Amino acid sequence: MSKIEWTEKTWNPVTGCTKISEGCKNCYAERMAERLKAMGLKKYRNGFDVTMHPECLNEPFKWKRPCMIFVCSMGDIFHQDVDRSFIVDIFKTIIFSPQHTFQVLTKRPFIAWNAIAKFPKNVWLGTTIESQKYVTRLDFLKATKSSIKFLSIEPMLGPVNVNLTGIDWVIVGGESGPGARPINIEWVRPIRDQCVDNGIPFFFKQWGGVNKKKSGRLLDGREWNEMPRRDR
Repeated sequence: MSKIEWTEKTWNPVTGCTKISEGCKNCYAERMAERLKAMGLKKYRNGFDVTMHPECLNEPFKWKRPCMIFVCSMGDIFHQDVDRSFIVDIFKTIIFSPQHTFQVLTKRPFIAWNAIAKFPKNVWLGTTIESQKYVTRLDFLKATKSSIKFLSIEPMLGPVNVNLTGIDWVIVGGESGPGARPINIEWVRPIRDQCVDNGIPFFFKQWGGVNKKKSGRLLDGREWNEMPRRDR
């Protein structure tokens, strides 16, 4: 099981990435990859350099019970250094695993839009926007042909003014770990309110900080754990 609140399992046929925006500054995946390299794990022998793992392509076939699977939690499937043919291989596995729901999150939706003409029905495609500077990513996400489109505003580094029309799910969260930058409740509420007003499932992941467990997940007195229906 995954420790990420909005998924059940992680699948990493691609690991590694390069920084593309401010949200990448304190990347948890980079810290973890370097730690695993130091521990001698073969899969992370390259640390956080972009690496394709064909030996991992069949992993979802081993999971018989339908699962929510976060694809490439330790990298970005649509990084420019990932071979297009390997992306095709990943999506072949997804197509032949219809019992699972695959959550694909990228900071490079412009590559996703160009690489995949139509996403399988069991894919939820999302992009990350950490501040107003990167809202154009949402235009590329909306232009893709995916049945579920979601927005992750994590780590939220400033107010984000977006039109959520056409978006099926929104995740918001603060940054956690060493050097975590603060999140402001007044940035969160307008996004939450727009979701509520438009019937969009809203998931508040965390306030973050150095001790995220202590900071908790309550927003205005409640936890927000809403998600789209899996059978859409």
